[in-house]
Amino acid sequence: MVSSMTGYGRASAQIQSCIVTVEIKTVNHRFLDVHLKIPKQFMMIEDQIKKVITSKINRGRVELFVNIEGEFTSNKKVHIDWDLMDQFVFSLGQLKEKYSIKEDISLQHLLHFQDGIEIQDTWNPTIDVEQEMILLVESAVSQLVKMREVEGARLEVDLSSRLLSLSHITNDLETIAPIVVSRYQEKLTKRVSEFVTGKIDENRIVTEVAIFADKADISEELTRIHSHLFQFTETLEKQEPIGRKLDFLVQELNREANTIGSKANDGLIAKNVVELKSIIEKLKEQVQNIE
Repeated sequence: MVSSMTGYGRASAQIQSCIVTVEIKTVNHRFLDVHLKIPKQFMMIEDQIKKVITSKINRGRVELFVNIEGEFTSNKKVHIDWDLMDQFVFSLGQLKEKYSIKEDISLQHLLHFQDGIEIQDTWNPTIDVEQEMILLVESAVSQLVKMREVEGARLEVDLSSRLLSLSHITNDLETIAPIVVSRYQEKLTKRVSEFVTGKIDENRIVTEVAIFADKADISEELTRIHSHLFQFTETLEKQEPIGRKLDFLVQELNREANTIGSKANDGLIAKNVVELKSIIEKLKEQVQNIE
């Protein structure tokens, strides 16, 4: 099954007195790269959220956002560090004495000492709240996966069409290749006959043609292209992440096309190689989107 690396999912629900929304999106990436932006109240279930994501997604850059509308019931309380506050007041007294300051130490002075007074939020999500959050994440991830599969199905149709085109061009090249050698022999014989009077050395012609045929032989490259196309088609049907293997096969197809191009001594072969490389380049672009 082909799955795209781009997708989006969203899930929203009321948890206690709040509306919680989970959004997740993925884009292309060589590996799995997960980024979470969640409120600090839910940091303790960060690992659980990541496990949900990694159980369904194998590749791509993942960004998950949690938005909360409203406030959860909390137990905020004031915490005073009395030892630190005692030191602060004592130090203020020393400052007054040293610099002959007549102003009395007031409550305002103490309130400005932020390190001594802290408002703490002791709210901790209950197990039920954590479970509801995980369910929301699972729902958003499921939507994302469905979207990636739909996009993947479209990619598979496009890839299959391009593979068929590559197969046709490869078959054409197999037909053209022997003709190129015959044409070379005809041209060589004609050229020699124009400069040589009398009997032409047929053995010499045959030798030159054999050397040319060996240098211009593209049969191995064409066989490998057929093999890569077969593997590509097989891989599209596998029920696992296939993007990296497809990327490798595209590189191999491009390598064979370049080799054929370097051996091309015929305009028709060169024309087909240009078309071959153009389709392979489009394959490469599409494969970059596959998980």
